[in-house]
Amino acid sequence: MNRITQTFQTLRDQGRKALIGYLTAGDPDLKTSERNMRVALANGLDILELGVPFSDPTADGPAIQAAGQRALAAGVNLHLILALAARLRRTSKAPIILFSYANPLFRYGYAKLCRDAANAGIDGFLVVDLPYEEAAELRGLMKHHKLIFIQLIAPTTAPERSRRLLAAADGFVYYILVKGVTGVRKELAADIKEHMSQLRTCTDLPIAAGFGISDGAQARAAARHADAVVVGSALVEAARAGRLAKKVRELAAALHGG
Repeated sequence: MNRITQTFQTLRDQGRKALIGYLTAGDPDLKTSERNMRVALANGLDILELGVPFSDPTADGPAIQAAGQRALAAGVNLHLILALAARLRRTSKAPIILFSYANPLFRYGYAKLCRDAANAGIDGFLVVDLPYEEAAELRGLMKHHKLIFIQLIAPTTAPERSRRLLAAADGFVYYILVKGVTGVRKELAADIKEHMSQLRTCTDLPIAAGFGISDGAQARAAARHADAVVVGSALVEAARAGRLAKKVRELAAALHGG
């Protein structure tokens, strides 16, 4: 069983929600980012989104854009990121999701990427700008290597399209809470309950809510309706300020109690 599926089953049996966290590989350098990821996993992160820096990150807000620029300036590439994942896997059983734009993956080569990612211990991909209709080749290769393609659903996704996407989804569904780019928000969307209810009529998979969650109160509020919360920009900023362990503990306590 894929580690993503196993983690959600275990947490569900424990009555807990999953904390999924994004950190950019190579920010500000490879060694520091690896240390930060280990800190996050040691302090309550359930699933790691391993961010691949890209020069044109159209879905990212200022914090993650800046992190990507720092990583690219440090010379980080997909080969080094896969090696980083392999090192993390040696000491952690937590699921690792490669979070990327399509271009770096395409340039690496889908067949080689899926083989190398599976060998590195990666469990799935989340490709933020690859439409389902254009992902058939990648999805097929991922399935062969037992990797999960994480499906994104936005508030603007039409109901009929949502049903088609959810019918083909695996692992969990990533629901984007807000229109626009990633980044810290002061308040969550008011219609989260309505959207979650609609999604649950179409899928039995766990649903993760992300984009805009920055603190324990917001995480707890989102988790009332979702099976997991995803935090990105707030973790990137906390790592930059040397407060990552404290931030992860705050979020984990909000979801897991304590």
